[in-house]
Amino acid sequence: MSERMLGAYINSKIKAHKFGEAAKERVREVFADETGEVNVVAIVVLIGVAVLLAILFKEQITSMLNDLFSTISGNASGVVTDPSKATPKP
Repeated sequence: MSERMLGAYINSKIKAHKFGEAAKERVREVFADETGEVNVVAIVVLIGVAVLLAILFKEQITSMLNDLFSTISGNASGVVTDPSKATPKP
């Protein structure tokens, strides 16, 4: 009986050791993998480019949005005062 228990104990120690080594190797792989860092850098660069373009074209963007919203509000107020101007739904 004690040989059987000793065998089970040794077997469990071997399995635990193998599991520990596999876990250590997986942790090494995760920390050695640098592809995620490249993606983060690319996203930061793209955000920087977008902010730079927004700063460079601020006046044009503001003018375009003001024209767009004035057109929308003009059309909306025209439809409210004269419902026949509304486009019919197909």
